[in-house]
Amino acid sequence: MARLTGGGAGEALPQGAAKVQAVRAMFDAIAPRYDLVNRVMTLRMDVGWRRATARALDLPPGSRVADVAAGTGDLCRELAAAGLRAVGVDLSWGMLAHATTDAPLVQADALQLPFPGGSVDGLTCGFALRNLVDLDAFLAEAARVLRPGGRIGLLEVATPANPVLRWGHGIYFGRVVPRIGGLLSDPAAYRYLPRSVAYLPATPDLLARIRAAGFTAVERRVFNGGIAQLLTATRDTPPGPERR
Repeated sequence: MARLTGGGAGEALPQGAAKVQAVRAMFDAIAPRYDLVNRVMTLRMDVGWRRATARALDLPPGSRVADVAAGTGDLCRELAAAGLRAVGVDLSWGMLAHATTDAPLVQADALQLPFPGGSVDGLTCGFALRNLVDLDAFLAEAARVLRPGGRIGLLEVATPANPVLRWGHGIYFGRVVPRIGGLLSDPAAYRYLPRSVAYLPATPDLLARIRAAGFTAVERRVFNGGIAQLLTATRDTPPGPERR
C-alpha cells in the first residue's frame, strides 16, 4: 500500500490511486491523536473555525447536512449544536473508529457519496480539499447530492496575503507544525501536511471551479490573518419549464 513519506520539497506528491491509498493510510495512522494535535498546532483556533462553518450554512433547524471527510466528528458536533442533522462520511475507518459524535457515520469515498440526488440541504468539508484526488469531481458530486438552494461550507487552510504574516506562517507551518506532529503523532504525516497545500488551486481558480460546478453566491472568508479560509456557496436552482 502506498504511504506518505513526508519527504522534502523536491519529492513528488502522490497522485491518482496512489494518493487515495496514501491519504487513507495516513489518517488511519494519526486517528488516535488527531484531535489533540489539531488543538495544539492551531492553539484551539480550529474549534472556532468549525463553529463558523456550521453557522455560515445559514440553514433552518433540522436541515440535513452531509459532513464529508468527517474524521472524528468535530464538525458534526458543531452542526448538531447549530440545530442541524449531520451525517458524517469519511474514507478512513481509523478516523471513524475514533469518532466522538452522536451523528450517523458511514465509510465512503468523497467522490461517490452514498446519498440520492438532491437529498441533503447542506454539505460541509473540513480541511480535506487538498486530500481529494479530483477536486472538480468532488464539487460535481456535492452539487448532485444537494437540493437546489442547498448550501456548502468548505473549510481549508490558506496562506496569508500579507508578506510579513506569510513569512511567519511559513516558518510555523513548515517547521513548527511538523515538530509538534512528530512529537505527538506520526512524523511523516505532519511533514506531509505543509506540502499538501500545493494541491490547492489559486483562490480565483478555486472560486471559479465552485461556480462551474453549479453554485452561486460563492464567497470566501479568511480567519486569523489568512491562515484558514471558508468557502460558502448556494446550489443553483435550475430554471423551471415556464422560464425556458
